[in-house]
Amino acid sequence: MDFGAVLQTNPPSARTVQLAKLAEAHGFSHVWTFDSHLLWQEPYVIYSRILAETSKIIVGPMVTNPATRDWTVTASTYATLNEMYGNRTICGIGRGDSAVRTTNGAPTTLKTLRESIHVIRELANSRPVEYNGATVQFPWSRGSSLDVWVAAYGPLALKLAGEVGDGFILQMADLDVAKWMIESVRTAASNAGRDPLEIKFCVAAPAYVGSNWEHMRDQCRWFGGMVGNHVADIVAKYGADSAVPKALTDYIKDREGYDYNQHGKAGNEHAAFVPDEIVDRFCLLGTAKDHIEKLEALKELGVDQFAGYLQHDNKEETMRVYGETVIPALTDAITAKK
Repeated sequence: MDFGAVLQTNPPSARTVQLAKLAEAHGFSHVWTFDSHLLWQEPYVIYSRILAETSKIIVGPMVTNPATRDWTVTASTYATLNEMYGNRTICGIGRGDSAVRTTNGAPTTLKTLRESIHVIRELANSRPVEYNGATVQFPWSRGSSLDVWVAAYGPLALKLAGEVGDGFILQMADLDVAKWMIESVRTAASNAGRDPLEIKFCVAAPAYVGSNWEHMRDQCRWFGGMVGNHVADIVAKYGADSAVPKALTDYIKDREGYDYNQHGKAGNEHAAFVPDEIVDRFCLLGTAKDHIEKLEALKELGVDQFAGYLQHDNKEETMRVYGETVIPALTDAITAKK
């Protein structure tokens, strides 16, 4: 199992770079960031500095979207970073949430998402592609490599992820929901004639190592509010009695609006509706032993990477415990089974 750290590009940018370097030192393979240009600093600029000051870490957004940048610009950015630092980038992409809603926009259609994935992937892999009625290619790009991982929740988005994604990103660590979603993506891949085992599965959720459960829950409750935005869209489209697991839909009944100025922040006032049970199910909290047990269960479901959100007051300590205890335990467990 690989491990990623999910950061926000809050100023000073040097702090983000410092945390990325610390993640690499503790054995994390990936550093992901939010990508909302009004709420936080521009991530791709900071990626360049992270890549310059690390040697192995892979960087990318969790997640970008097709709406805020021209697809060819996005692809050019990846191809440029890959030429500068080797192929150490990855693209997480979805329909759009905070980046589009803060500009009074809306998530894109799945058709647009599908088309953008194709254009970005082909160009960023140094290949030609049809775009706006013309065949385009970066004449300066040679040997660039980029995987595109699709973030999804609803049935049709999961189907798309299985059909076209190099990987699938599930932004929560609920075991029941993860099982349903992984099976849905694999079924879609198989139906599309793909090998479902070739798709990488990433679970992304807050990770907090500690012993004060009340404090840990309060620090990570924001995540249930963030996920609730996507769940509300699913319920609006499919209804509360759809095939989507009840564990994912029932908890938003008391949801009352959302302030994107508090998006992804500990202490988010608009996440008060999220009960403790949901925080515990969606996140990884507790001692190293607690984390290892849940990660082993996720691994059994087919999860290839866990990416821990670090939007709380215990970033460095959580990464230290992961580096010294959690990551070695999962690595040893996997090695022993081979």
